[in-house]
Amino acid sequence: MNFSEQRWVITGASGGIGAAIAKELAQRGATLLLCGRNQIKLAHLKAKLVGQHQLFVGDLTQACSLGELQQAADRFNANGVINCLGVNQLQTFVQSSNADIRQMLDTNLLTPISVCQALLPRLQTQPSATIVNVGSILGSIGYPGSALYCASKFGLRGFTESLRRELADSHVNVLYFAPRATDTEINSPAMQQLNQQLGNKSDSPMWVAQQLCQRLQSAPKGAAYLGWPEKLFVRINALFPGLVDGASLKQLPIIKRFCQQQPSSSAATGEHHEAS
Repeated sequence: MNFSEQRWVITGASGGIGAAIAKELAQRGATLLLCGRNQIKLAHLKAKLVGQHQLFVGDLTQACSLGELQQAADRFNANGVINCLGVNQLQTFVQSSNADIRQMLDTNLLTPISVCQALLPRLQTQPSATIVNVGSILGSIGYPGSALYCASKFGLRGFTESLRRELADSHVNVLYFAPRATDTEINSPAMQQLNQQLGNKSDSPMWVAQQLCQRLQSAPKGAAYLGWPEKLFVRINALFPGLVDGASLKQLPIIKRFCQQQPSSSAATGEHHEAS
């Protein structure tokens, strides 16, 4: 992939992994349409980047903003989209409200699907195009205290896999990109402390962004899972789920204790993606 020829739409660009991906792509010569709700954060990010980049400010969970993004991507002549928009939470399912359910599924699943639907006609007109949906290791492993998050990322993984196969006879590449825990502000203090107590490793957003760019350069399709032993656990969970059941049962008292530290309706809002 020649990054200087790439014109990426990046959703959730104002923070976390989204901002790190924007910095790494710009450094490699790509041109970006940075999308998010916070104009100040987007403008601050743009000022740090080398190149002629553009901003799109809007709430992509709303249909009117999706239509405006479609028009902006047409004017921008986009040939790629990276969906980083996401929210996270640490709470048991019984703690979750109907609003939590709607927010998690709308932001993490329905909005990336809608963005793909809005931009795919434009991408299909390009000689070569790429869709990247940023998922999570927890899109393959159901984990206590993250039922809603896992549901949204399992759905995103299934959608991305199906779309990749549907477009296999076209020039549109589709990649599912799944980080493990990443050090961004979307993680609540309780979630950070839980990861530390359980010995879960966390990666820097810039390292995650570098891994994505390396994958785009070598094989911009399929699925990429980050972190060891997390990527091994994905395989173990698929083949021997009972082993993972036993391991998570041992962790369950600790997880529930940290969930109790979270107030109800505590889904963390953000314009960036985070794996937990």
